[in-house]
Order: sequence, then structure tokens, then C-alpha cells
Amino acid sequence: MTKKNGSGEVRVLAAAASAVKRAGLEAIVRSAPRLKLVGTTYPSGLSAQARAFQPDVIVADLDRPDSQSMATISAVAASGPAVVTLVDAPSPSWTAHALRAGVRAILPRDAPAEEIFAAIRSAHAGLVLMDAAVTQDLARHLHVERPKSAPEAFDELTTREIEVLRMLADGLGNKQIAAGLGISDHTVKFHISSILDKLGASSRTEAVTLGIRLGLILI
Repeated sequence: MTKKNGSGEVRVLAAAASAVKRAGLEAIVRSAPRLKLVGTTYPSGLSAQARAFQPDVIVADLDRPDSQSMATISAVAASGPAVVTLVDAPSPSWTAHALRAGVRAILPRDAPAEEIFAAIRSAHAGLVLMDAAVTQDLARHLHVERPKSAPEAFDELTTREIEVLRMLADGLGNKQIAAGLGISDHTVKFHISSILDKLGASSRTEAVTLGIRLGLILI
């Protein structure tokens, strides 16, 4: 989960190739309470600026969902900040890769300010938020690849497993889940393994994405 600073403000670094887009993101962040813009940059300069400014959340406007943009956001997501991407029509494989890399939100480039606010706050809280069309495309892709259908997976998940899945969506770690449910770490690991198996997911992030598709997790 993204680290929190002690001021109560969410420190945001905005990135876009276009000066107009950067100015727009700057205006959006500056207009929101409890958000603090720490800087703006080109996507190519994200890694260096992330190290310099230590933001809580990075909002990156990407020209296109390609391998170059993926390499950029993967690098900064791995360094600690939560990442919100603004990108049009990403392929399911790009979306899946982004989620595995640690990206917390995927919205279209023309997303309104309210959605960008929500994405920043959700990402800072460790939640996953995606545009409905992106979620549907990813779910269809996963459904084709997985031998088990969504309704079957839904029927097989136990009440406790659904609780654990929702806590994973909240960004909680194993120890926090164990404390919240009054069970052992070992039992939490067992539940997570069972969830991944039943959903046919390869990671916690993918399981959360499927949980959103099934309506088990509200975004």
C-alpha cells in the first residue's frame, strides 16, 4: 500500500507529454481539497521526478497504451507511489500488465475532474478503480482464457473468502486481514490460495479485478 504522509494531504505528481494536458492536470489537483501538487513532468521524466518529489500518487496521462508507456509506469509503480493512468482504449493484455505492475486506477484521458479526484483518493487508500469499459474488456478477456466461468466461480467462493477478497481490494496485508477477522496468518494464506484457484487468477490484483466484475467488490 502507498505510504501516507503525516499532514493529511495527498502529494500528487502529474505527468503528460502535452503542456496543455499538464496544465489541465495541475488545475484539477490544485482545485481539490487535501490534494497537494508537488510537481509536473513529462512521462519520460517520471522516474527521476518521483525520486525527487516522493509523491504519494502519480497521475500519468499517456498518449497511447504501448510497451513504452508500460515500461514507464511499471518502473514508477515499483518505486512506491500509487499510480493513476489516463489512457484511451487499452488492450486487455495492457490492462492486466498494468494491474500486475501495481497501477491502481485506469481512466480514459477525457475523464472528468470528479473521476480523477476519486481515482487519486482510491489509489492513495490502496484501492483499485477502473473505467467500466476497461473492466468489461478485461473481464471478457479473462473469461475467454479461463476454463471456469464467472458464475461458477461466484458459486464456489465461501462467505469468508468473499470477506477476504474485499479486504484484499482495500489493500490490506495478510496480518491486517488476520487481525480483522480474528484468524491466523496461515488461515489467511489458505483463503487467498483458494480464492486464486477458484477464480483462476494468477495474482491478488487479478482476483480483485475479477471480484469487481462479479459484483463482489464495489468501486
